[in-house]
Amino acid sequence: MSTLLTQISQHAYTLLFFIVLAEAVGFPVPAALALAGGGAAVAAKLLHGPTAFGFAILGSLLGDSLLYFAGRVSGWSLLGILCRLASNPEACILRSAESFYKRGKLTLLFAKFIPGINSMAAPLAGSMKMRYQQFLRYDAAGATLYVLSYGVIGFLFRNFLAAINHGFNALGHAFTLLTLIAFLIYFGYRLWLYKRNSVFRVVPRVQVKELADKLGGEDKAKVLIVDVRSHGYYDASAQRIAGSIRIEPNNFDAEIKNLSHDRDIYLYCT
Repeated sequence: MSTLLTQISQHAYTLLFFIVLAEAVGFPVPAALALAGGGAAVAAKLLHGPTAFGFAILGSLLGDSLLYFAGRVSGWSLLGILCRLASNPEACILRSAESFYKRGKLTLLFAKFIPGINSMAAPLAGSMKMRYQQFLRYDAAGATLYVLSYGVIGFLFRNFLAAINHGFNALGHAFTLLTLIAFLIYFGYRLWLYKRNSVFRVVPRVQVKELADKLGGEDKAKVLIVDVRSHGYYDASAQRIAGSIRIEPNNFDAEIKNLSHDRDIYLYCT
């Protein structure tokens, strides 16, 4: 822990700011560990608590605001980029959207504690046209809760963290080797998941003319068109394909059971 405290004391507030900012925009950095180290540094009187955690909260808000406005401009295309490293990007997006759909703005209060949703909540809020002032209020509350939770842990358990760090230093190369092995196992597991779910990455598509011919032909009664735009994009007053029905994609598993199995189902979301 002495090494970590030394690094934090040297670069202090700037280090905390950029680590939390990096995590907020989606980089896999250990912000929670840095915040715990910051709390320990505050306990050791190396840092001024309100200033340190103020910088951390500011970094979180800046990162989240960048993703919010990016999501507002690009919509779900940004979510696809953020989920690209997931084993199943479509499921990644829908799980995050489902959480936001069910809990709404309250998702912003706890999103940072949940891997996979921590970097998705802000762009989701932007893509669903949540007002920025409202977003900022809830996001600030969530960022404060996140920063103070890990900061207080580091503050209260400074001696325990120091003992862990001392043990790590004593292990030396053995700990490094174990970390490398764990990383390789994790990487192999993710690769296996990626290959297992690769079949779901190719979504069959149909050309507009082909579908239009079916709708104008004898097989019209055998065709069912479903509008699956999320509630963040759906406008009840907007035009839809004639004869189509709409279901909420975040409740797709339940609603699909009510669809006819005797018809060819075509989904569209734009």
